[in-house]
Amino acid sequence: QVQFVESGGGLVQPGGSLRLSCAASGNIFTIYAMGWYRQAPGKQRELVATLTSTANTNYANSVKGRFTISGDTAKNTVYLQMNSLKPEDTAVYYCTANLMDYTRRRTDYWGQGTQVTVSS
Repeated sequence: QVQFVESGGGLVQPGGSLRLSCAASGNIFTIYAMGWYRQAPGKQRELVATLTSTANTNYANSVKGRFTISGDTAKNTVYLQMNSLKPEDTAVYYCTANLMDYTRRRTDYWGQGTQVTVSS
């Protein structure tokens, strides 16, 4: 099994900042990519940002220029710095990892999520 420790969510005013952190542990042989998705009430889960083991990043258009993903897949950690937050960024944010376990099975794992609420 793979476990995630996510932190950093909370309530922030529009224009404010938050930093999400995620650390994975457990049955991990190697991680190919880590990232963040989010799901707002009544909406589908959507990509926010991803970071590969080769340090390539990808962002949703809606967060480009405001959010920055960083971390080290070799250390099983990923962060999401969120600046200039907007009410529409309100959602549960999920950490995810695409990894190979010690049985050589490759699959996606998901954290339990952390709530981000942007409101005045």
